[in-house]
Amino acid sequence: MSDAQADAGTAEGQGPVRITEAVADRLAEKRADLFEEFEINDEFPSEVLVEARKRTEDVYDEIEAELDERRDLRDLTAWTTDPADAQDFDDAISIDADEDTYTLWVHIADVSHYVHPGSEMWAEAVERCNTVYLPAYTVHMLPPVLAETVCSLVPEEDRLAHTVEMTIDRETLSFEDVDIYKSVIHSDERLTYTEAENRIEEGDAGLHEECNLVYELADQLHEQRKADGSLVLNPSRDRAHTIVEESMLKANKAVTHELMWDRGVEAMYRVHPQPTPDQWNEALKEIQDLDGVSIPGGSWDEPRKAVNAALEESPGRQLNKIQRAVLKVMPRAKYMNDPFGGHHALNFDIYGHFTSPIRRLSDLINHWIVAENDVPEDLIELCDRASDKEKDGETVERLYKQHMEELHLEGHAINDRGLEVVDDADFAAMDDDERENINQVPETQQ
Repeated sequence: MSDAQADAGTAEGQGPVRITEAVADRLAEKRADLFEEFEINDEFPSEVLVEARKRTEDVYDEIEAELDERRDLRDLTAWTTDPADAQDFDDAISIDADEDTYTLWVHIADVSHYVHPGSEMWAEAVERCNTVYLPAYTVHMLPPVLAETVCSLVPEEDRLAHTVEMTIDRETLSFEDVDIYKSVIHSDERLTYTEAENRIEEGDAGLHEECNLVYELADQLHEQRKADGSLVLNPSRDRAHTIVEESMLKANKAVTHELMWDRGVEAMYRVHPQPTPDQWNEALKEIQDLDGVSIPGGSWDEPRKAVNAALEESPGRQLNKIQRAVLKVMPRAKYMNDPFGGHHALNFDIYGHFTSPIRRLSDLINHWIVAENDVPEDLIELCDRASDKEKDGETVERLYKQHMEELHLEGHAINDRGLEVVDDADFAAMDDDERENINQVPETQQ
């Protein structure tokens, strides 16, 4: 760790957030209470773990056997981009272009090859519905022994994937062709967001040309979405995040359009209702009244564009207040077996999830529907359950972060820097200055 990093206040320079064993105990007690209240399973049943371990056996022989039925894309340059602390990698991208088109490949880990109806892991995934992410603590939807190995697109390993290959017109950015198929890929590198950002800048770095080309496409897709009226609550997203977000949105859109318009089948579509006109007016008025914020006069009739404009022009200190004003009136998105009603925030007529089958039941089920052209008989119940469990997970995250604030801990700092527990013996040996840098239970709560 360099002094320059520490002086700059970077996560690398600051190191992990350090807490005492007493604080760690308080956090563990709060997690246990919340998990019990919201019926979140923190341990996997033994039969699920046994099945998961068995599915990790003879991996390479199984992949080799699958080549007869899949497209071999192992020679296609591909890479993943994830947070520095990511434990599994379920999506990779590849890019190419000519004078008239871009070709974007989004490769998604073929989880449904290993987890399918009738299996113990499928039943457990239906119980959990999603992975719950708390600062420095994760409750997985799928056993890590599977999710972090054969279902993870780790670099320099052959992996089974579900590929969405999209030919995109350079001028209109519309689909010229979409092909969805099972594949075998070989990821060349695992990049963090920071590393991806650096590759764009460094002309002699590996993947430099590919990262720049896919950003060229992603930036245009992002600007087109905004122009079409898609709500963008985080206007300052960096280039690496833009690449991942726009690539995944385009792939999700391609898959759900295929399911609805080409096949006409039910699936787990993502439907986001819109606020009423009165609710939008309430939000816009609250935003307009913020100090230093102004909504362009001609945009009041298009609330999403009005919010985008306010976010881009407002002082940074008002960003969170604008976001809260919008989220206060915004109905919850939910899963439904048909897409009608669309996704209001994205301004998509049809939308659904496909790119995160390791952490979301909806994506896993859509993988199964795409591959098997078969719809689970209990699809409506699955949609309702996934919507309810998503809400529970978000509530648990909010309440847990509130508890952390009571202990003088910042969840975002822990997400950025990690967490380290200092044992009692080491803490007792420290002088007062050293102890000041370690979070203890506040005196009012002792």
